[in-house]
Amino acid sequence: MKLKAKRRMGLVFFPAFDWAISPTHPEREERLLYTQDQVMEEGLLDVDGIVEYKVRPATYEDIRRVHFCVPDESSVTTESHLISAGGCLVAADAVLKKEVESAFALVRPPGHHSMRVVHGNRGFCNINIEAIMVEYIRRVYGIKRLAIVDTDCHHGDGTQDIYWHDPDVLFISLHQDGRTLYPGSGFVEEAGGPNAYGSTVNIPLPPRTGEEGFLYVMEELVLPLLERFEPELIINSAGQDNHYKDPITNMNFSARGYAKLSSILKPHIAVLEGGYSVEDALPYVNLGIIMAMAGLDFQYVAEPNYKEEYKPQSLDVTNYIKELVKGLRYRFLEGGLKKRTYKDGEIITRARNIYYDTDGIHERQLERIRFCQSCKGAISIDSSSSLGQHVLCVHIPKDACNRCRETAMDWFHEGKRRSYTHLYLQDRDQDLYLSV
Repeated sequence: MKLKAKRRMGLVFFPAFDWAISPTHPEREERLLYTQDQVMEEGLLDVDGIVEYKVRPATYEDIRRVHFCVPDESSVTTESHLISAGGCLVAADAVLKKEVESAFALVRPPGHHSMRVVHGNRGFCNINIEAIMVEYIRRVYGIKRLAIVDTDCHHGDGTQDIYWHDPDVLFISLHQDGRTLYPGSGFVEEAGGPNAYGSTVNIPLPPRTGEEGFLYVMEELVLPLLERFEPELIINSAGQDNHYKDPITNMNFSARGYAKLSSILKPHIAVLEGGYSVEDALPYVNLGIIMAMAGLDFQYVAEPNYKEEYKPQSLDVTNYIKELVKGLRYRFLEGGLKKRTYKDGEIITRARNIYYDTDGIHERQLERIRFCQSCKGAISIDSSSSLGQHVLCVHIPKDACNRCRETAMDWFHEGKRRSYTHLYLQDRDQDLYLSV
């Protein structure tokens, strides 16, 4: 008798066997080879209701809805990056055309460390594949409110940056505490920009957090936040480097734990991010997630030597997480988050230094946003890098009010009178991108 999935789901594979940061780098060709073998060995593609889709490349137009690529898209991407992002678009189409109930994009290279402005590769990421998918969904399908739950061990600082000023995207990141791991961010106090304060929720977990801790956070905090926000679509940045065998992190999650998390979260679309134990963990974690999303029984999913090697989290970690969740519930669910008051039309600035660890690039940013009671606010970013580029990036948000549109155009025309190497305008209302 042929096995049948309780929930019809789509699978998109793109291992990118022709792309790697280096032959020995964790983000290299064989990262998904073992997963593909495991999926074939377990016969998942023979299950009635699990459908495999072919990838297609994203376009530069898709990227321009999200990023300002310096000096241009071709300089910071390869064909593999375009196909990785395009695999996410294929997954989105499958779900939103109602061909499947959910989809998992098992693609690489990853993307969640890539910010709005892109000078190169940071955290193994060049372009933000989830954000490109989100803006494609908004443009093509008219969906407005989405939630992104990032379960990668590293804080999703790129996705946070892109949606920092967007109150229609709830970004929740569960990650190892930034005091102990790259990129050194994702603290409780990081809660969103002035027009979207409270739409970013960071949950920095202590090293050695295990299944008990992750699932407690999901039940006690993440699900209530999603219930209150009422997103039309839930996206899971499914980084798998919280696994106890991962070589570059310090957490204590298992394949079955990831499957339980997926069954609780019930994402419409999951996108692979990190996960670098390519033989001992990644194939089993991916197997568990696929089975959970398809509604199959995952109770027997386990890594080799799981019983001998897995150790539950300590009581100290359990108590720490309970106190952390208590404080976050107070801030985000019980009215404890106090918003700063601004005048309508006030221009708020933010200066930042950003390091591209993979490419060794230093970037300095001065961001301006117009506080607005009518829309998401016009944004400009003055960005200079150690590569010698000095650019001005101007963003007009979707459904911009007339005052924010006027402010953005004033900034753009003002930029023409200065000596920038490049000047960009991103108009989300008109789906327009200009580069001067």
